Amino acid sequence: MTETTRHTGADTPPSTTDAASADPRFSALPGRPGKIIAVHLSYASRAEQRGRRPADPSYFFKPSSSVAASGGTIERPAGTELLAFEGEIALVIGTAARNVSLDDAWRHVGWITAANDFGLYDLRANDKGSNVRSKGRDGFTPIGPRLIDARGLDPAAIRLRTWVSGKLVQDDTTAGLIFPLAQFVADLSQHFTLEPGDVILTGTPAGSSVVLPGDVVEVEVDAPDAPGAPSSGRLVTTVVEGSGPGFDASVGSLPSVDDTQRVEAWGSPDLVPPVSAAAPPVAERAEGETKRDDPVLSPALRAKLEKAPVAGLSQQLRKRGLNNVTIDGVRPLHPSSKLVGTARTLRFVPNREDLFTSHGGGYNAQKRAFDAVGEGEVIVIEARGEAGSGTLGDVLAIRAHARGAAGIVTDGGVRDFDAVKAVGIPVYAVGAHPAVLGRKHVPWDTDLTIACGGATVQPGDIVVGDADGVIVIPPAIAEEVVDAALAQEDEDAWIAARVAEGHPVEGLFPMNAEWRARYEAEVARGAASAEEQR
Repeated sequence: MTETTRHTGADTPPSTTDAASADPRFSALPGRPGKIIAVHLSYASRAEQRGRRPADPSYFFKPSSSVAASGGTIERPAGTELLAFEGEIALVIGTAARNVSLDDAWRHVGWITAANDFGLYDLRANDKGSNVRSKGRDGFTPIGPRLIDARGLDPAAIRLRTWVSGKLVQDDTTAGLIFPLAQFVADLSQHFTLEPGDVILTGTPAGSSVVLPGDVVEVEVDAPDAPGAPSSGRLVTTVVEGSGPGFDASVGSLPSVDDTQRVEAWGSPDLVPPVSAAAPPVAERAEGETKRDDPVLSPALRAKLEKAPVAGLSQQLRKRGLNNVTIDGVRPLHPSSKLVGTARTLRFVPNREDLFTSHGGGYNAQKRAFDAVGEGEVIVIEARGEAGSGTLGDVLAIRAHARGAAGIVTDGGVRDFDAVKAVGIPVYAVGAHPAVLGRKHVPWDTDLTIACGGATVQPGDIVVGDADGVIVIPPAIAEEVVDAALAQEDEDAWIAARVAEGHPVEGLFPMNAEWRARYEAEVARGAASAEEQR
């Protein structure tokens, strides 16, 4: 094992060059760090939130040019949406470490302090985990304001707290780490020399989320049980809106967001504002697509749709030239229940083992869809008519029911069939199958235009189902269609009553001029009588 002389304490950090000392960005550090290494996922609370727990630490690098001092500002770049904070404990290396043991590793940590590992989720997907652009931007690593001497500290009893505009949003200790702090030092030293002044950002607990221009983020690291309860002081950063030119598509990828990035940036589906209160105008929907927060289904319209049979709605849509609006091949688990709601869409692609490895585990698109569905919405699943596995089971059906969803429609199979049926939520599916999702499908993405049972379904489309099947209604004509369907239903009931009286269907179904006159006269008398009784 390699060791060097221990530093002499936080009051006498290693000497630095005059240039580094003069740069205010590094005022809280011994000097400009040669390396900044950040841990991807380290706290149990964060791992539980993300739906995955790593077996070993993993890392990425941040440039020293990203360091900023306390009291500064951070820009949310023009045209972006998802700037997220991550309060973290920073370890500052005091003596060089190369191939050190786990027992010796903490002795090479000179100081600890507070850090904020800001990230721009709009750029994350393009970097595939390297975080070069999403976390390497100038000012994206505030550190300080004071160093705490690591000597005598219990590495398992260090506290981290973060506030956003005065509200405490993160409060955890190193007792909640999946890996002890010393393990990061020992592990990294196997691969390269950790030099004095290098910084290790040790990951963030649950509570990390998106911040908006005007928010003030404060991070503090302390050791409340140590003598004197040493503290880093509060590391303060104010978020401002960027005013620069934005990004040049001719030299690199542009920012992009989707619901996966929104959920991970905000920390929970429940926190994500409708697409999005945090966002600048972003052209992310195809022309004509309906935003899921559009008020397309009022209580009055919903009540009328609950009265109208799917067969009657289908007839009216056909009269308006819409023949391909039925979701074919699906049958109800509860034929006596009516389904009415607006679509939230989920798409599965055919199983490919490498893609299932990257997209099928953890908090995947299927789980995100069921966590995000809102009251009165219908989860519509594109499974390509492949019923050779389940596309949902009882746990997800319970989750949708608890969220107030109106129902679920899938052109694939259902596993735990009896248990799903017992939940009581309206479900339409091709049939039952005992196999899990991964036998045939990879959960891929959500809230986009899909194909389900041969019908195109867009987020926000109105979905209606009964024992006859499921139909999709464009929101723009829903009122007109349901009014016509209910009027036709009244007319058909009157015709059925005449046939029951013994009249032949010839001339009555459909009505000729004579029968039409009789019907309209009777309707008028009924309306006049009702008016008199008011």
